[in-house]
Amino acid sequence: MQENQEKFIELVKKKNDGKNLKYSILTMGCQLNENDSEKIAGMLEKMGYSEIDGYKDADLIIFNTCCVRENAEERLFGKIGEIKKIKESRDVILAIGGCMMQEKNMLEKIKSSYPFVNVIFGTHTMQNLPEDIYKSIINNEKVKDVLDIDGEVYEGLPIKRNSRFKASVTIMYGCNNFCTYCIVPYVRGRERSRDPEKILEEIRELSTEGYKEVTLLGQNVNSYVGNNKIKNFADLLNEVCKIDGIERINFISPHPKDFTDDVIEAIAKNEKITRIIHLPLQSGNTKVLKEMNRKYTKEQYLELASKMKNRIPNIVFSTDIIVGFPGETDEEFEDTLDVVRKVNFEQVFMFIYSKREGTVGANREDQVPEEIKHIRFDKLKEVYESRVDENNEKYLNTIQKLLIEGKSKNNEEMLEGRTNTNKVVIFNPNEENKIGDIVSVKITEAHKWYLKGEIV
Repeated sequence: MQENQEKFIELVKKKNDGKNLKYSILTMGCQLNENDSEKIAGMLEKMGYSEIDGYKDADLIIFNTCCVRENAEERLFGKIGEIKKIKESRDVILAIGGCMMQEKNMLEKIKSSYPFVNVIFGTHTMQNLPEDIYKSIINNEKVKDVLDIDGEVYEGLPIKRNSRFKASVTIMYGCNNFCTYCIVPYVRGRERSRDPEKILEEIRELSTEGYKEVTLLGQNVNSYVGNNKIKNFADLLNEVCKIDGIERINFISPHPKDFTDDVIEAIAKNEKITRIIHLPLQSGNTKVLKEMNRKYTKEQYLELASKMKNRIPNIVFSTDIIVGFPGETDEEFEDTLDVVRKVNFEQVFMFIYSKREGTVGANREDQVPEEIKHIRFDKLKEVYESRVDENNEKYLNTIQKLLIEGKSKNNEEMLEGRTNTNKVVIFNPNEENKIGDIVSVKITEAHKWYLKGEIV
């Protein structure tokens, strides 16, 4: 497969020689999609394209789609309409890939309603993109390259990183959980884990290139399965922590049911692992959780959070919550608010339930009215935000290690970084401070969405 990919990369590169062609990628969705887009960019650069901001002057436009929420479809259709106007005035290739193209209804809609789309590729065929583009250029062919079966794990894809000091590394693909609100297992396939040595090799290479932080990615990252030497996710975490030069290690997204004691122990003994753990809740009610097929109860979730707080000093949590799952009552929603108060999440990512065709939840007749969903959403937001100031104040007068990410968005004379609990901190730099450095900062002010500090 790699030889075939390299063959078509060279063919397209030869065809593009001397033309100074530009590409633009619009990425929708999660960090896995972002990582896929980095690989797409890596292939395109090898084919002789160079990146451009926006797509007004691009020769090749790629949409890397997400299908988790309904508004993603509306956004995609709007963007396709904009590209149609561009294509009417000049020659441009439009390729659409990602999760949404694995949905049969969406695939058929694109083919029937937008015949000017040149290439459609799925999550299991991204590595074929050079061949797909070649066919489109040479034969003016409309290419549909989508597989319904679970994809293989392909190594060695070119990659163009979006950052010089932070990198994401996919350790597994797919999901076996089949939560009743989620389309991901149908479009990303069943779980497939990468070889642990390939993962460690990639991270070691990142270290030699000067990267300081890595984020391990997977749909259900802590269900990773390795080999005889590195058997599971805990083993992998311990090995990654041994790599010199890598100062921070994150991982997303874990599942509460797979948060075993050895994973907790790995976090506790390795200070490189950041102290904010993403622990998706989705609902705080045991009945709703069962109907979501989440495989844990409210009590088990609270027990897990408590165990982690007792074992790991200064740990904080972020979470995902779905408001208005079919059949959810006001009383059941109150259980969610109860968990939010008890765990005291540092960050809450809130989503209003939207039906995804092909999931069990979409077929239920007891859908919650939109008006009630929005009332509950506002209430959840209010409960969460009522604790933000208190949570921020606990950082006052503490010394925090920051990874400097760039200039402050609101004041270019100041730099911005994040603590190992993902808090944004702005500060006045010293002359020697530069982006990518890890520095110690004393927190002097606490604002609602950021902290302020000074170098120590």
